[in-house]
Amino acid sequence: MGEVWKIDRREFFRVTGTAGGGLMLAVYLPDRPWNPSPDAPLQPNVFVRIDENGGVTVWVGKADMGQGVRTSLPMIVADELDADWSRVSVVQADADPHKYGPQITVGSSSVRGGAWTPLRKAGASAREMLVAAAAARWKVPAASCRTERGYVYRTGSKQRLGYGALADAAHELTVPSDPRLKSPADFRLIGTSPPQVDVHDKVCGRTKYGIDVRVPGMRFATVVHPPEFGGSVKTVDATRARQVAGVRDVVQIPTGVAVVADNTWAAFEGAKALDVQWNPGFRMSSAGISSHFRDVARAAPVVGRSDGDADAALAKAAKRIEATYEAPYLAHATMEPMNCTAHVRADGAEVWAPTQNPQGTQGTTARITGFRSDKVTVHVMHLGCGWGRRSRTDFVEDAVHLSKKLGQPVQVTWTREEDMRHDQYRPAALVSFAGGVDAAGRLVALKALVVSQPISANGKGRAGDVDRNAVDGIMTTRYAIPNFRVAYGLPDVGVPTGHWRSVGPSQNIFVFESFIDELAHAAGRDPVDFRHDLVADQPRQRRVLEVVAKNSGWGKPLAGGHAHGIAMHEDKGTVVAQVAEVSLEHGKPRVHHVWCAVDAGQVIHPGIVHQQMAGAVAAGLTAALYQEITLDDGRVVQGNFDTYKMMRIDEMPLVDVDIVMSDAPPGGVGEPGVPPIAPAVTNALFALTGTRVRSLPLRPDILRSTQQA
Repeated sequence: MGEVWKIDRREFFRVTGTAGGGLMLAVYLPDRPWNPSPDAPLQPNVFVRIDENGGVTVWVGKADMGQGVRTSLPMIVADELDADWSRVSVVQADADPHKYGPQITVGSSSVRGGAWTPLRKAGASAREMLVAAAAARWKVPAASCRTERGYVYRTGSKQRLGYGALADAAHELTVPSDPRLKSPADFRLIGTSPPQVDVHDKVCGRTKYGIDVRVPGMRFATVVHPPEFGGSVKTVDATRARQVAGVRDVVQIPTGVAVVADNTWAAFEGAKALDVQWNPGFRMSSAGISSHFRDVARAAPVVGRSDGDADAALAKAAKRIEATYEAPYLAHATMEPMNCTAHVRADGAEVWAPTQNPQGTQGTTARITGFRSDKVTVHVMHLGCGWGRRSRTDFVEDAVHLSKKLGQPVQVTWTREEDMRHDQYRPAALVSFAGGVDAAGRLVALKALVVSQPISANGKGRAGDVDRNAVDGIMTTRYAIPNFRVAYGLPDVGVPTGHWRSVGPSQNIFVFESFIDELAHAAGRDPVDFRHDLVADQPRQRRVLEVVAKNSGWGKPLAGGHAHGIAMHEDKGTVVAQVAEVSLEHGKPRVHHVWCAVDAGQVIHPGIVHQQMAGAVAAGLTAALYQEITLDDGRVVQGNFDTYKMMRIDEMPLVDVDIVMSDAPPGGVGEPGVPPIAPAVTNALFALTGTRVRSLPLRPDILRSTQQA
């Protein structure tokens, strides 16, 4: 449930580096249930201060990569506090293994992961302490006071006191153990969409991203890594590289070969001139990986879920269908390439990183340098997109190793090609289905066999385990399927894998919702009605499905050559359904309109929900239309946006987002909007052409076969 407690000025200064008086509270936000031993110290994630001038400052330990966490988290505090939002400021917290608890920012967890109630309690506790201080000064009961926009008012009089005038006195009081939280009907800020706190600086170019860091005496560098995963440096001839103007040095480090220069461009040019011979690593090609996946599927799988008797029910089904789907590896291709600035000194280290994992960065630096964690300072910079890629610390290793060797600060920036060819990829997947419907068109049985790598730095897992991420979205479905079995096969592939936006469901909802559509067609049922039966006992899912069908005009005639497709998904406490209107133009699918209905529980900032859903559609649609990572003899083929294409602005469909209100706790919104768009589009292509698309991206050969159907 979270904890709120008061800390003294000395401790507050130690933690935040800020001196002065006022009311200072620490808040523990549990990312997971917290059951410490009785003598274990609390680990606050957020610090709140009301200063003597009435300003409110919130220190946030989570990273903001565009999802708006630096706005939404302080909004929760400010609403319960009845603060003046214009006087609320936000400070990005540095990494610390003790001060801020778990700081990793993944899985749409910043608000969802335990922040809601503790932050409300922090704001409500501060409000009650300020009211108590005012009541004591006026010598009246606290019940005769009220708060609004940074002031305590005495009811029935014109007296009022600003929070700043009361902050010191309030700090001497005991923190309420059970402060009264507002009714949602009394929210003044939550549920509104004020401008995000960092929008102005971003628009004006003032925001400092990792790539913008400048430190006195800093060198610039890039690193050339082995072209095959698991490879290593054999020999280096740096003669031509050293002749490039601005190149200062060529240094071999454990992760590859670094070119050090006066600026990033010179480092890039020097890297092109290197002559490196490599020891081999992983050597499989894409065709071999696909064949291996099929071999694994024929072997004995591990059963992860078994409801009823799927084999017996399939044998009795009125209609039975089978299908195999494939999804490719995907790169993150963040607009800001991987970069990190490090300064390893004799007595400690300082790191400036656009990271989703501040404490992982701190731990990695400590491991490489041999320093204790408290001798490593990590400054969390703004992230030019994360998508899970920056939860890993391989790019941090480059900078720390190099700075340690040089004895001076250095900023390492990867070229786009290095970034794309040394990613931690969204795993490829092969999923085989068998399903059956009865004579009334009801789904009676479904079997799924998933073959996909676990998420790990080397792509490996443990035999005998069902990898949670690999089956997520299929094994976790809330569809009512009476006879349902999900099995998993572990491939042996050396491609490094990582968290890609929406993780397992990004590929699994494409395959699962496509096959559900196949079953609806086999049953002779409308796809919406078919799904409605599957969520009959799930009110949130049912409502979202009904809203998106109504908003899109599902079932009504469309313009010639246009068709609708639908898909839905629940993840991170949020339910999303999408309908896509699609046509074929010059042999390519054109997505004209996407309707999105989303139940994210209690919504903090509706504008952020709209933005994240539209961005999720753009991300998922881009991947569906264009993106895949392929390997040739162990080397990634794609290296830049000419071969790993991004959707252009004139291809972006109109996106209508309808927030379906519910009394559920806040859900995540950064990820759940991605998975449904691909199957919504491919299901629309089936409605348009009668041909199923069972692999992505929508390559020309697939589209030609679709048109010929």
